[in-house]
Amino acid sequence: MATIHNEITIEAPITKIWDTLTTVDLLDQYDPTVKKSTALTSAKNGMGAKRKVDMLDGKNWFEESVTEFKPNEALTYELTARSFPVQRLKHSYSFEVIDNKVKVKQVMDYSVKFGLLGKLLDAIMIRKQSDIGIKKFMAGLKSFVEKSNSN
Repeated sequence: MATIHNEITIEAPITKIWDTLTTVDLLDQYDPTVKKSTALTSAKNGMGAKRKVDMLDGKNWFEESVTEFKPNEALTYELTARSFPVQRLKHSYSFEVIDNKVKVKQVMDYSVKFGLLGKLLDAIMIRKQSDIGIKKFMAGLKSFVEKSNSN
C-alpha cells in the first residue's frame, strides 16, 4: 500500500469547501484533469453517493463512492471501478479551520496491480503522476471555492 499526502489552505468558509467536495457531479467544474463527472446515484451527496469520472486524456476513467461522510469533518471516496492499473484506491479529507481559512488535507492510499511490475511502475511513474494530478485538483478546488465565495 502506498500513501500520498497533500494539503492546501483555502480562504472560504468550511461549508463552501464541504459542499463543493461532496457534490459528486461537480468535480469537472474545478478539477482541471477531469473532462466529465456524472452522478450514478439519485443522491448527489452523502454516504453512498457515487459518480463516474471521465479524465481529460480521453482514455482513463473511474467510478467512486462516498464511504465516509461526517459533515465539515471527514470525507472519504473509494474507487469501485477504474481503467488504470490500481487495485485499490481511497482518498480521505480532513479539515482544520484557522481564522477565516481552512486547511484541507488529503490522504490517498492505494495499491497497484501486477505485483512486482506494478510496484516498479508505481516507483517510476504512477506515484509521481498521481501526486501531480492531486496538486492540480487541490489548486482547482482552491480557485473554484475562493472565486465562488467572493461572489
